[in-house]
Amino acid sequence: MHPLQLTASLNTCLRYRCKSIGAKIFHRTFTKEAENGGNLPVSAPIIQQVLIDMKMPLEIGNAMIITQCPKIFRTAQAGNYNKVYINSISGHFVCEHCNKQGSWSDLQDNLTMIKTQKRKSTFECFKDLENVKPYLVDSSQAKDTWNSCVPFGDLEVEEATKVKEMFGLENLSVETLDRFGVRCDPKQQVVVFPSLVNNVITGVKKLTFHSNVDEASQNIRETYIPRSGPTSLFGLNTVDTSVTEVILTSSEIDAMTVYQETKKPAISLPRGFSSLPQEALPCLERFKVIVLWFGDDIRAWEMAKHFSKKLNSKRCHVIRPSLEEPGPVTAYAQGIKLTSVLNKARPISHDSIVNLSHLKQEILAQLMHTDHVAGVKWKRYPVLNKLLKGHRRGELTVFTGPTGSGKTTFISEYSLDLCMQGVNTLWGSFEINNVKLGKMMLTQFALKNLTKHLDMFDYYADQFMTLPMHFMTFHGQESLKKVLDTMSHAVYVHDIGHVILDNLQFMMGVSGSEWSDRFMKQDTMISAFRKFATNMNCHVTLVIHPRKEKDGDDLTTASVFGTAKATQEADNVLILQDKRLTSIRGKKYLQVTKNRHDGELGIMLLKFDKETLSFAMRPDKEKKKSEQDGGAEVEDGGEENKEEKKPDEEEL
Repeated sequence: MHPLQLTASLNTCLRYRCKSIGAKIFHRTFTKEAENGGNLPVSAPIIQQVLIDMKMPLEIGNAMIITQCPKIFRTAQAGNYNKVYINSISGHFVCEHCNKQGSWSDLQDNLTMIKTQKRKSTFECFKDLENVKPYLVDSSQAKDTWNSCVPFGDLEVEEATKVKEMFGLENLSVETLDRFGVRCDPKQQVVVFPSLVNNVITGVKKLTFHSNVDEASQNIRETYIPRSGPTSLFGLNTVDTSVTEVILTSSEIDAMTVYQETKKPAISLPRGFSSLPQEALPCLERFKVIVLWFGDDIRAWEMAKHFSKKLNSKRCHVIRPSLEEPGPVTAYAQGIKLTSVLNKARPISHDSIVNLSHLKQEILAQLMHTDHVAGVKWKRYPVLNKLLKGHRRGELTVFTGPTGSGKTTFISEYSLDLCMQGVNTLWGSFEINNVKLGKMMLTQFALKNLTKHLDMFDYYADQFMTLPMHFMTFHGQESLKKVLDTMSHAVYVHDIGHVILDNLQFMMGVSGSEWSDRFMKQDTMISAFRKFATNMNCHVTLVIHPRKEKDGDDLTTASVFGTAKATQEADNVLILQDKRLTSIRGKKYLQVTKNRHDGELGIMLLKFDKETLSFAMRPDKEKKKSEQDGGAEVEDGGEENKEEKKPDEEEL
């Protein structure tokens, strides 16, 4: 078996049977359904060979391998929409004629079944294949939401102007808004952006204006219907089928601004630049040129380069971040002609060949946006932001701590915090099963002991399911190749930006190995994960148990199990120090002993709350502690560590 299904059995995860409330079973999946990659490795040559063996038509597209619907081909029927698009990396297929999608193994099964049928005309494609799902689903809830609103063109001029100003749409004409199907409800102060494909409403993005919020909060709230969000692209229905070039933006307003000012077809990603769903790739197959214009945000630029590989970089042009080429809306507000910016779009250069002319604008952008370059910030651990500055793609973090100190509990919340900021996350828990991990994460997410609040389980579970959190199904010892294949699959399909592997010793196994063999095996794995982090531009957090030290001694960088390779390859080394049992005044704290980003080192005091399984400072206590600097000490990278600050008596 080659388990590329990322979301373990979390369909059965966190199931509570509550006799005290009528024996109701709460049953929720704690991640979005991941694509089942099939039982065998998938590659373009394998797919092509199978289609050739089956005597199916074959066309090599940009990011897809294209054939015909098996039933249509066998019965020699004709039709405008009878193609099957097969992703050459993941094997995920979409059949236009049957409106079905599924894994490569499902398509193979269907091809085999139809080949054995004598009466092809009565054969029903993909029947009895339970993993095959509809491709375009007309969401009734999304459709009702859209139908409950009215086009801007149906409003009085003053009323339409008021709504546009409320939602920052004042630069867009009523004609543009109506062309893209944007609707509003002035009484409810709502604006709806639909995702339409072949006149099917697959989902909507709903903006609601709230006037009675404090200044620190945003007065416009975003919600997606369905909750997982649409997988199709906004504005695609406005692009004529004969068009071969399109501008891809990261927001609906950007796409409409580009079209209005240039009259060039423009579309936008369904949920910003955080992900490009593989379900959307077949719709983009017909374009010979795709211009990616995500603005001058450094993280957006990183994703633009990532998406260009997903779309086939040969047809992708990008607008590099600079002062002269900001995002569409910003450029319009500054009086910059959008056509002049689009004329500067250039193809992605060869990955292995660059010169300063290619790097100049990126260097300038990094100097201008140092805070963005530092990475995604933690909300629950502000002190960690002072030390590490943020969470960055392409880095390797090694995390260690004594047995029983709470490494998994801390790293769970550490990664959950980032996931809540939009970092697409993949968890590989080799030591504890996914059910236990999911239960812990949900408690940390809710910041409540849900055993005592079972009536709120559904509420928090539904909220959790909207997070881009995925889990591997591996447990215990597993081969490095399978783990790397799964990680690569996740980066491609789910645009994963953070992988957590907990922990290295469980993954590689410990039985029957000589010490020298174990060290060599561990070094091989660390080299592979280092290379993966760099090549895939994905942050990898690797949990490694420490060596056994004398009781009472602090762990150091040299305490990480194995050779020095782990800490040499790592960009960051984090140590969970647990001094509670060795001293009356002992505390538990996180120590940063290596920080390649800027060399800043230090400690962050931790206080564990058993009820919420959280190490985060609660909001009511954070204000009180802010004057005390949150228990952090910052050390200079080139100096010896400063003496640990003694905690106040009231903290004991």
